[in-house]
Amino acid sequence: MKKINEIKDFIIQIIEKHPKDVTRLTAERFGLNRRTIVDHLQSLITAGLLTAEGRTKARVYKLRTVIEESWTLPITPDSEEHQVWQTTVAPHLTDVPDNVRAICQHGFNEMFNNAIDHSNSPDARVDLKTTAASIKIRISDNGIGIFEKIRTALNLADPREALLELSKGKLTTAPERHAGEGIFFTSRMFEKFSILSGELVYLAQASKDDDWLFEFADGKPIAGTAVDMNISTRSTRTTQSVFDRFSGVDDGFTKTHVPVALARYGEDRLVSRSQARRVLARFEKFKEVSLDFSGVATIGQPFADEIFRVFAEQNPNIKITHSHASDQIKSMVAWVRGSRGIQGPLL
Repeated sequence: MKKINEIKDFIIQIIEKHPKDVTRLTAERFGLNRRTIVDHLQSLITAGLLTAEGRTKARVYKLRTVIEESWTLPITPDSEEHQVWQTTVAPHLTDVPDNVRAICQHGFNEMFNNAIDHSNSPDARVDLKTTAASIKIRISDNGIGIFEKIRTALNLADPREALLELSKGKLTTAPERHAGEGIFFTSRMFEKFSILSGELVYLAQASKDDDWLFEFADGKPIAGTAVDMNISTRSTRTTQSVFDRFSGVDDGFTKTHVPVALARYGEDRLVSRSQARRVLARFEKFKEVSLDFSGVATIGQPFADEIFRVFAEQNPNIKITHSHASDQIKSMVAWVRGSRGIQGPLL
């Protein structure tokens, strides 16, 4: 029975990426013949977890949507996110692993609370879609839009700057009610997390430490804000493991991960001190900052000097590291550190 469950779990996990090759890949993985694999596939179809189209070797298997529900709820001064969770999504996730359910509950409560406190929307919509492999939750509203709200509150020149600030964490437009940690931690708990608002999309993929900014190609803005949260039903991540990754032993949220690519607009190169200062904004709130240079091939000397020499000398208690840096970026960082005799290994 254990092996049978392993085979079925394997099929469920690979079928989205390999709908035409699932039989071959499963046979290779477990050393079974085609007839046996087809029997397992048929049992998953009978259980309502898969669908199939076509015949024999041309047959294509797909995950069947198990649950698809939507709710539109008024937002009032009496709205409470935990009650909304209990009456909408929670009853449909009773059979998922505890760690996955806990992540869904955390993300739902944080994002619905944002809609209550920040959106200025008369209502919010909740969408839930599940398959045997994944859970997708969307929370959307018709309010001011998260990026525009941040731009206005922080007096930023462009709503794209809001995405960079959002990625750092500890950002809130209502400090008396929020610590500004909700989106940061939620985006790193789910396999895929995205925010759509206005003409921008913010996408974070926790498994890859990627944060990307996309602008809609057709230029059609999305009214309000929509947050999508996707997680595998087999995820081993826990809420505590994510908190621990970005927290000090005794002093809470002290570490942050910053995607440097969000400081760049379009095809702009990161060359100026003003661009660097945009990256550096609010670093004083952290003890350790990891700069992720994914998607950035080169940086200019003034940009590197402002971060790795000027800021480093003025803030010796803040540790700055970097990852995914090209050879050019590593050389530029070494150059500006060496220009003033800064000692120590290249981080």
